[in-house]
Amino acid sequence: MNITLDFPELLRLIDDRSSAFRAAVAAAPDLDVRVPTCPEWTLLDLVRHLGEGRRAWAATIAAGPDATSKSAPQGYPAPREREALLAWLAESTRQLVDALREAGPDRGCWTWWGRSQTPRTCGAVARHQLHEIAVHTYDAQLAVGAPQSLPDAIALDGVEEFLFTLCTTTVAWPYRPAAVDYHVTEGCSWRNWVSGDGARVARLPVPGRGPAPDGEPDGVDASALGTANDLLLAFYGRIPLDSLKLNGDRDLLDRLAAWDPEE
Repeated sequence: MNITLDFPELLRLIDDRSSAFRAAVAAAPDLDVRVPTCPEWTLLDLVRHLGEGRRAWAATIAAGPDATSKSAPQGYPAPREREALLAWLAESTRQLVDALREAGPDRGCWTWWGRSQTPRTCGAVARHQLHEIAVHTYDAQLAVGAPQSLPDAIALDGVEEFLFTLCTTTVAWPYRPAAVDYHVTEGCSWRNWVSGDGARVARLPVPGRGPAPDGEPDGVDASALGTANDLLLAFYGRIPLDSLKLNGDRDLLDRLAAWDPEE
């Protein structure tokens, strides 16, 4: 099964999910409707966040591999009138996709995930941007009362991207060493180890069964099972962890969910 999306497909899907996001905004009865999964935000706040963030990443990519921080958003601020707002949002996506296409997948790029297993390249930025846009599209659809599951290919790729980017670090895990398995019903599994050396992830060679990669022990302390869509939404806090089938040490799963190694 092909999990990882290639670069041209990432760019196509960024455009696709951005179009779906704009469709949700266009269908909203009011831009002041609340976003249940971002409770402090209105739909207008979410639009501004998405558009300004994409412009900032476009500028960061254009700044080249020697940039030392994320750039400021480029272009005029988000307008309040809906038709102009949708055009501004489409332009934000265009800037991001154009910058990524011009840079190519292998060029270096500043990222905030320098301690993770995910490389600091424009290809990795494109991958993370797709999943951020996809989850916020779900947020917007939920706000207008029409939530849709993430497309299967995006959800499956998103689970792996989340694990390698947000669940790996060289920062020491402050509790006893442990291992957690994540399984999706589509037939893929990953193992996340945490210890004083930090946290790392590997795809299991056979879903749910050993031997583990790199000679690691097969035993795990906890596991979570669900569809790729549900696992990704749970990772991003959009649905409760209890929406998944959980086994083993529940306290460990809660500690992992609450752990922020950058604090």
